[in-house]
Amino acid sequence: MLAVHRVSKSFNLSPILHDISFAVSPGERVGLIGPNGSGKTTLLRILVGQEQPDSGHVALTPADLRLGYLAQGLELDPRTTLAEALHAAAPDPQRLADELAEVGAALAAEPGRDDLLHAYDRLLDQLNRAEGGRAAAVLAHLGLDALPSQQPVGELSGGQKTRLALALVLLGEPDVLLLDEPTNHLDIAMLEWLEAWLAGYPGAALIVSHDRTFLDHTVTRILDLDPIHHTLRAYEGNYSDYLDQYLAERERQSSAWRDQADEIRRIRQDIARTREQARHVEITTKPNQPGVRRIAKKVARKAASREKKLDRYLASDERVDKPERSWQMKLAFDTLAEAHIGRDVLTLEELAVGYDRPLLAGLNLTIRAGQRVVLSGPNGAGKTTLLRTIAGRLPPLAGRARLGASVRLGYMSQEQENLDPASTPLATILSAAVMTETEARSFLHYFLFEGDDPLRPVAELSFGERSRLSLARLVAEGCTFLLLDEPINHLDIPSRTRFEEALAGFPGTILAVVHDRYFIERFATDLWLVDEGRVTWSPLVVTA
Repeated sequence: MLAVHRVSKSFNLSPILHDISFAVSPGERVGLIGPNGSGKTTLLRILVGQEQPDSGHVALTPADLRLGYLAQGLELDPRTTLAEALHAAAPDPQRLADELAEVGAALAAEPGRDDLLHAYDRLLDQLNRAEGGRAAAVLAHLGLDALPSQQPVGELSGGQKTRLALALVLLGEPDVLLLDEPTNHLDIAMLEWLEAWLAGYPGAALIVSHDRTFLDHTVTRILDLDPIHHTLRAYEGNYSDYLDQYLAERERQSSAWRDQADEIRRIRQDIARTREQARHVEITTKPNQPGVRRIAKKVARKAASREKKLDRYLASDERVDKPERSWQMKLAFDTLAEAHIGRDVLTLEELAVGYDRPLLAGLNLTIRAGQRVVLSGPNGAGKTTLLRTIAGRLPPLAGRARLGASVRLGYMSQEQENLDPASTPLATILSAAVMTETEARSFLHYFLFEGDDPLRPVAELSFGERSRLSLARLVAEGCTFLLLDEPINHLDIPSRTRFEEALAGFPGTILAVVHDRYFIERFATDLWLVDEGRVTWSPLVVTA
């Protein structure tokens, strides 16, 4: 159906993909994983023809196979209205009717051609769907049917933009879906809907995602891109199956490497002893003892031969390489943050939040020191508005949000607008804490900003790099209470894992908007549920 043959790609002489080969069969669900920057998006763009490989090729069977590509961001002019976007994406019934007439005429002239018959059936099916309110049905499934048709897409929430982008892809009725981070900005209810929808989707899907629970529920094969060697390895099963296999492989490799290191150490010690014996014989004998010296020289040659043999082995493919450390974020919240001593960190008193009208009202809730609270609910329900109000970015419509006396608040926004596009990571950290430039560079190293990365403009950073920089600044500021709005949306799986570990050791308090169920299960102590303009506390119950 979709086959990739030995594809390689480099940018500015830096390899991104090397000799990549795989195939996606009809009806298959495949997960594509790897750290940020490993080439996942580049590979998808090559599949749809937006990038050209340096070598290798992509084959589609049949040749008219329809690919539907969901990019990470909604690639539309913000001024485009919903109606205009749908009109451009939905098949034009008149165009389909004209194509159907042409294929029908060709089929009448050559009735034995299977390709024409296939094309005729496909066009007829598309025409029936186009005339049957297909766009309205797709919008209804994705919860977008209540939006005004003239609303500019730039005014949609992050979740609505993701759902609209998916709707535009589905209107093209693709045979193969190429989904790049489809779960970003989706709430839990919509994530579960998307999982159920994919289970019934008749085509194939190649899914780039860092949502581990989503991958567990949707895919049956994992393709893992190695960011060091730029190669790809396939694993059968879902993400949990992949992780078990991957860790088992690393343990086997580590064990073999340790055994090899012990053996190499033994051989080198034996060579050193043999050489020392030969040298000792040579310096303790006299010229009138030629037989003894000849034996000593033979022993020395034997030692040299064994050393050359060892060198050849170390340079060969037989050598077991030391397992390389996974690409991971190393955070150190606990080294710079000061724990909050007081009992009540945040108190909401009859709080109402919104813009021209309340989105949430009558909020009377308290967060105590050390709690990890997840704020959950549908997209557009007011979760971000509540965080912005608590952070002082928006005035409350009624009531108040009161912070504890010694609380130091840190706010990480969903769109990362807190970062100055014209600044650099180095300047950002120097403005947040009293450090020398050397100390700031060393600090940024923990967040994987290496080489010239600290000097790059923020505007040139990827989504994941900006997320890491936002987190680094919160750490440098010594925050004790973190407001995190979708903090892991653009982080890859290794980074999410390290982020979870860092938060587990963070001595302060956290209120986070998160839709990653895997993350919630391991992170949250309490759950705030948004429903019909209210926020209620609930015991932590997450659908796995």
